Amino acid sequence: MNLQEEFKYKEALQRVHKIKKFYSHLIVYIFVNTIIIAVKTQKIDEGETIWHAFYVPLFWGIGLVLHALNVFDKIPFFNREWEEKKVKQFIDEEEREIKRYK
Repeated sequence: MNLQEEFKYKEALQRVHKIKKFYSHLIVYIFVNTIIIAVKTQKIDEGETIWHAFYVPLFWGIGLVLHALNVFDKIPFFNREWEEKKVKQFIDEEEREIKRYK
């Protein structure tokens, strides 16, 4: 395997790991929030409103959506193109610093 193929393989492997982490996050979200909603809805008779059952799922769900957008490159300011621009920017800045002290 040449260097370019190895780089592409490692990049693809990183994407697979990010997707795997997202699906693990999704499974935990579903499992935990099912329990939370079941327990909280039983407490509605004790004076709580239905809204109390959905606090955690709502806000955690917002985080989960942001995680999905990041993993599947749908956030325009944190996608692969943004990363490449930042890497290039840092390399250029480093080269300028090196040239400055030569």
